[in-house]
Amino acid sequence: MKPHELKPPEGSHKTSKRKGRGDGSGKGKTAGRGTKGTKARGEVHMFFEGGQMPLARRVPKLKGFTPPNQKIYEPVNVKDLARIETANIGPDELRKVGLINHRSGLVKILGTGDVDRALTVRAHKFSDSARTKIEGAGGTVEVIRMVSGPKPRKGVKR
Repeated sequence: MKPHELKPPEGSHKTSKRKGRGDGSGKGKTAGRGTKGTKARGEVHMFFEGGQMPLARRVPKLKGFTPPNQKIYEPVNVKDLARIETANIGPDELRKVGLINHRSGLVKILGTGDVDRALTVRAHKFSDSARTKIEGAGGTVEVIRMVSGPKPRKGVKR
């Protein structure tokens, strides 16, 4: 027996209709595609909307500009400083209490609320109202200076 002599068992499958082979075949002339129209003539791609402006071109694209060296400050209000028992408050104490999340995040103290005791607050930035409220209660304000140096390249360990 040779490969070209192999045949499936009798009645196991139906021979497919040969389209476009004349009217006598039963699928001649239009080959089962109906008459006229785009689908009768050729392939219609997936996102074609019939000549209407496609969704991918109707929807506005991302606009604007995101600065690569943007500084994002985590805000902490003056009223939230009352949660901390110690008189010296810095980013580490704020992180322990859960007022800020990011380890390397910059902190800005905002002036919502009141201060009931003298505090020494260390942060990267202060609003004017927060500064006056803390100093008005007998506390001090210390601005943490940010050290700006060359950033390590990605994939390079130091």
